[in-house]
Amino acid sequence: MKPYLKAHPEGTLLSLKVIPRASKNEIGEVLGAELKIKVTAPPVDSAANRAVIDFLAEVLNCPKSAVVLLRGSTARHKTLLLKGLSSEAVEAALPA
Repeated sequence: MKPYLKAHPEGTLLSLKVIPRASKNEIGEVLGAELKIKVTAPPVDSAANRAVIDFLAEVLNCPKSAVVLLRGSTARHKTLLLKGLSSEAVEAALPA
């Protein structure tokens, strides 16, 4: 299992380092125990958080309601709960 994924009773925990105001939405490289993700939205009024949730729901082909922000609503380092998704399914859906 990748270091940024952890099993959880409700699904999978995903650790991220978010880079707001990027030129495009994309998933970057692994940084320690976090996955870097870039979003075009600014870090104002939770716009970047919404962009992360929308982008991950699209990449993982799951409903937005299945992507829940647990920690880091005002920080670059975030922990998300991916409800109903196994760590194997998440690992397979994310680019290598």
